[in-house]
This record gives sequence, structure tokens and C-alpha cells, in this order.
Amino acid sequence: MSSITSIARVLSWVCGALLFYIYFGYPILLGFLARFAPLARKEFKAPDPTVTLLISAYNESPVIAEKLENSLSMDYPNQLLEIMVVSDCSEDGTDQIAERYAKRGVRLIRQARRLGKTAGLNLAVPQANGRILVFSDANALYLRDAIRQLVRHFSDPGVGYVVGNARYVERASASQAADAEGLYWKLETWLKRKESLFGSVVGGDGAIYAIRREMYSPLLPTDINDFLNPLQIIHRGYRGVFEPGAVSYEETAESFVKEFRRKVRIVSRSLNALWRIPGVLNPFCEPRHWMLLVSHKLLRWFAPVFMILMFAASLLLWRFPFYRPAALLQVAFYALALAGWMLQQRQNTWMIFSLPFYFCLVNLASLIGCVKCLRRDLAATWIPPREGAQSKA
Repeated sequence: MSSITSIARVLSWVCGALLFYIYFGYPILLGFLARFAPLARKEFKAPDPTVTLLISAYNESPVIAEKLENSLSMDYPNQLLEIMVVSDCSEDGTDQIAERYAKRGVRLIRQARRLGKTAGLNLAVPQANGRILVFSDANALYLRDAIRQLVRHFSDPGVGYVVGNARYVERASASQAADAEGLYWKLETWLKRKESLFGSVVGGDGAIYAIRREMYSPLLPTDINDFLNPLQIIHRGYRGVFEPGAVSYEETAESFVKEFRRKVRIVSRSLNALWRIPGVLNPFCEPRHWMLLVSHKLLRWFAPVFMILMFAASLLLWRFPFYRPAALLQVAFYALALAGWMLQQRQNTWMIFSLPFYFCLVNLASLIGCVKCLRRDLAATWIPPREGAQSKA
């Protein structure tokens, strides 16, 4: 047996095992740990804290008024809730709409130049008056009790951040790719719930998450605040909680291809965040969070590398009957993904095509994001896929 064949066999088994763990083993293990080894918690009571809701926006005139009406209707004492619109130098009338709400207590913080969402938060947070900061996007609408559900966890002094339950509403023109993304988010929500029970939810969510004001540190414009900031908080010895009752809604993209660049950007900046806080990769500091972080994020980001290596190894081992079925299964899977790509514009594409296509596209986005991070090609701004929006910080 040649050395190339030996290497191919090792790669086939190692990469196959890693991929099985990422997509099947980790959820099974996490479900077991959350049930039989949950993190001990105590109940605390405290008065309602002051809250600042920071709404990041860039050219969001189609949705900003609805967002502000939604924010002003929150079931939280008016005297304790401050609402700030953080405009990244909007050009479409977003700022003028926000200024109309000044008499109702809404504050507008405008960047003089377009520098991105994170730079806008660096500008706004020092001007915030709330003890708790809630971060949101202009297109994310909250249930009336969402803020109350978030902040109640801060009565526990060990909690540093709380992540809400972002849900996605399918638009009338949504394609089958939107259905696939809906399944993806159901899995993500389940993982967050179990991670919160076992240790600490991994990362935040730009649509709805909250932190203690003193936990915010100024970030670089290319930093992704809803991932790096939670890592900083974990590194300081606090934990993050997922609150399923704090619900926000936003529309899915018309097609996943329109979301592709956003996912590339998220992966590249999130991977960069690990380099900014390398201490979180030390398994002896916060072992539970380390296991969750590596399993849920780091290994998944590099899953496309494992997929490529396993496929190449399977082809090299084609002449061996034992490995041939594995190669055939992979060829069939990628053929279904290719068919899904060709049928992506159809409204009634079968899930047998759209799911493999979505899976491959997500992993392609991860691969490109990892490459961009390694090349230090990090974008601070992006253009959203939503209809009716021109661009967004």
C-alpha cells in the first residue's frame, strides 16, 4: 500500500469523523450535557434597571418608522427606557424620520462618515444613559415584553450578556432556499437553548441581545460586535444566557444567494475575533464555553476544508470496494446540490435539491470567509439583501 493511499485513508476517516461530530455528534452530546450536567443557577430579584436600546441603521427609511413605533410600545417603564438611533451617515431620509420622534424621547446619533455599524456603536455607547444596553437592527421588530425578558437575567451578577430569540418571517416571494434557512435557524435556536443550560450561549445576535454597560469596550471598525464583545465578557469571567421569550421578527431574504456576502462577512470577522481574544481558546480558563465555542463555531467554519479533503480522499480510494460507497454518496449529494443551484429561482423546488444546495452554499461562504480572514480582508460595512433597503451598516 502506497504512502498516498495511507494518507488518503487517514484523511477519509478523520475528516468523516469531524464532519459527523459537527453536524450530528455535537447536537447529541450537547443535548445530553444540557439535560444531565446543567450549570447551577440561583434566582435573584432586583428593581428594573435603566435600559438604552441602540438601533443601528443605514439607509433604512422603509422600515425605521415601524421600528421606532415598535420600540416605543415596549412593555417597559418609559422613564427607564432610552431609545437611540445610530445612523451610519444615512443618505435616504432615515435620519429625518428618526428626528420626527425626538419629542417622544428618541435620540439620533449620526456618524459624519460611513464607517460601519461597530464604529457607530463606539460613538453611541459613551452617550448612553442605561445600565443595560440592548442592541438591535432597524428591521427587527420585538414582541412587547422582549426587553423585560432580556433584562430580568441581569439580576444575576454572574450574567454578562443575554441573547434574544431572533425569528425569521418568510416573505410572500420567498424561495425554497428560505425554507432551508428556516430549518437552519431552528437548529441554531435549539443549540443556543442547550448551550445556555449547560454553560454559556456562544456569541450574540445583532438583532436582539443585551449587555451590562460596563462590559462594552471600544472595538475596531472591522470587529463584529455581537461576537467579539460576548467573547470579551466571557474572558472577564461572566457568562451569556439565551432567553427564548425575548422574541424579535424580521423577514428572510428573498433568496439565499442574496445573503451569501453577509455570511462571508460574518465568518471572516468572527474568526478574526478569536485572534483578538485568544484567551477564550484556552480550555483551562472556561472549559465549558471552550468546548461549545470550538464545536459550534470553530470546527463548523472549517467544515468545508474537511469536506474537500474527504471528497478528494474518497476519489483516491475509489478502487477499494470498501470506500467506493462513500465516494458515490458524496457524488450524489453534490449532484443534488448542483441541481438545487440550477432550480433555485423556482418557488416549489423539492427540499431534496434545496437542502443540499443550501448546505453547500453555507459551507462555501464559510470557506471564503476563512480565506478572507487569513488575508486580513475584513469589511466594516455591507449591503443588505432586503427589498426596499439600499444598504446597511
